[in-house]
Amino acid sequence: MSAEMTVERIRDRYLDLLIRALTNTIYEDPNEAPWGPAGFDAGARGDGSDWPRTAHTMIGRKRLENLRDCVRTVIADGVPGDLVETGAWRGGASILMRGVLAAHEETGRTVWVADSFAGLPPPDEERYPADAGDQHHEVEFLAVPLEQVRANFAKYDLLDDHVRFLPGWFRDTLPAAPIERLAVLRLDGDMYESTWDALITLAPKVSPGGFVIVDDYHAVPGCKKAVDDYRTEHGIDAPIETIDWAGVYWRMP
Repeated sequence: MSAEMTVERIRDRYLDLLIRALTNTIYEDPNEAPWGPAGFDAGARGDGSDWPRTAHTMIGRKRLENLRDCVRTVIADGVPGDLVETGAWRGGASILMRGVLAAHEETGRTVWVADSFAGLPPPDEERYPADAGDQHHEVEFLAVPLEQVRANFAKYDLLDDHVRFLPGWFRDTLPAAPIERLAVLRLDGDMYESTWDALITLAPKVSPGGFVIVDDYHAVPGCKKAVDDYRTEHGIDAPIETIDWAGVYWRMP
């Protein structure tokens, strides 16, 4: 086996272990969601349909593997730009992005972590009728302080100058963020407003060949409508690819 193949195998094993750790399929913490099995269920954890008590992500293995593959693709293809996640919860997906960069010794990109770190906003039904009746803001489980997310990065030895945090509502933080170009844009804002605010500010910065990933497209009608409205308004016809029961992605032409 060549040295190059050995290095690639080591990278693969590191990133696989990182995904296992982020989803906590190693110690199998129980589900905290008001639905699904009360204990640990490998199927639910794999497809991101439970709320882990202690794991650092709730998006599941399939969406994490897709994110890993997208980041590795932009590295391999030389697509310029940083990586950003809008809606980070405990930071797991952003930690994985930083881990992929570290595994490939990529030092010229930043991982931006955008979140209120206080949960989701109450619905502005007048401006965004698609969010009428949305109750995400009432769920305390979704509010994770910035200090905890930073500490989670540090647990993997991935908190460094290549990670920057944007605390606050997207409508306030994203327009002023010093992000010039993006290779990967990952949206996990659940609501129409949060998805729309991220798209209008950040999607135009995605380089050709870069990826837009949407966590809740199939799961939350308001999120899907925001994506469809944006794509229609801006004439984006790149095929939407399904990841699992919730997530999708497309590659910018």
